[in-house]
Amino acid sequence: MHFAFCLFNFYPYGGLEQSFLNISKQALARGHKVDVLTCSWEGDIPAGLQVKILPCKAWSNHTLGKKYTARLKTELARNRYDAIVGFNRMPGLDVYYNADVSFVVQARKKHRALYRLSPRYRLFAAFEHAVFEAASATHIMYISPRVKAEYQSEYGTPEPRWHALPPGINKRPIEDALADKTRAATRAELGLELDATLLLMVGSDFKRKGVDRALHALAALADDRRKKTALVVIGRGDNDTYARLAKRLAVDAHLLGPRPDVARFLAAADMLLHPARSETAGNAIIEGLVAGLPVLVTESCGFSFHVQAADAGLLIPDGPYEQEPFNTLLQQAIDSNRRPQWQANALHYAATTDLYSRPVKAVAIIESIAERKGASLTS
Repeated sequence: MHFAFCLFNFYPYGGLEQSFLNISKQALARGHKVDVLTCSWEGDIPAGLQVKILPCKAWSNHTLGKKYTARLKTELARNRYDAIVGFNRMPGLDVYYNADVSFVVQARKKHRALYRLSPRYRLFAAFEHAVFEAASATHIMYISPRVKAEYQSEYGTPEPRWHALPPGINKRPIEDALADKTRAATRAELGLELDATLLLMVGSDFKRKGVDRALHALAALADDRRKKTALVVIGRGDNDTYARLAKRLAVDAHLLGPRPDVARFLAAADMLLHPARSETAGNAIIEGLVAGLPVLVTESCGFSFHVQAADAGLLIPDGPYEQEPFNTLLQQAIDSNRRPQWQANALHYAATTDLYSRPVKAVAIIESIAERKGASLTS
């Protein structure tokens, strides 16, 4: 089969982009041809993947989206694809891989009614309607039951168009790092003693991931504990702003930027923090469990239910966020005598739960929808 995989931009370290890449590789392994239609691509291109750059530079995201979909429509008309698969919301898709909460719902929560008159809102709301409205034919692959419920409440999207996916973590690098006993060497690189408490955050977009929340919670630890605790943040974000905040709060924070060797830091850490403001899924949460790390995560994150099911950490309650309760939870988690049990529970859960097969199941879904599409065109 010949698939078109559509996304605005490709950047190699984002969770969505990693899922896209893994699904693409699986499709190629299954013998399919995959054309990637995008505005830009950073990093290496896997062998066999055909990347077509559509010229669509713009100063704003909504203008970029408008230019991209116009170019995309022209490009799609030149080829007959068995399935058109989108990794961002846009019109004209056969299949959409859902990695975002509802733009419309979030806009209603966060902005005044006047915002809904803006060009940005009108464009992205129209893109979302094109995917999720009841009359649409687009099928949706989803990774979070909580987010699915939000969309269904807003749009009444019929159940047959929804297709559940498990997580898709590559456990091999994490298991290798644990087996190689890289903990001491990684800590030495950071200037940390073996008995220091290393808190890890992984993810880009520092504000949305709650890096400021973590820094404030670290600063609120009791003096003796704070002096022996460090936070490592891996991902793309405004390093300078958060480094200044860490310095003002007098906490030990290492903002390392995007890195390909995240597994080493998972092996070196004592706990994974994910106090995100918004998170459809959160691959880092699953990576923490695979590494045997206790996880402290916002309850509203899509994959927080795995932490609860595993009994491998603590959940930051839903509702209006307050810093003080998170400060208390972090202190409790670090001091808890349940940390060894949380670690054992995480490893057991990772060994007995399907946290890995997302690419395989995603391609099977795309194949099935492509077959139905082909059958309808010939009938």
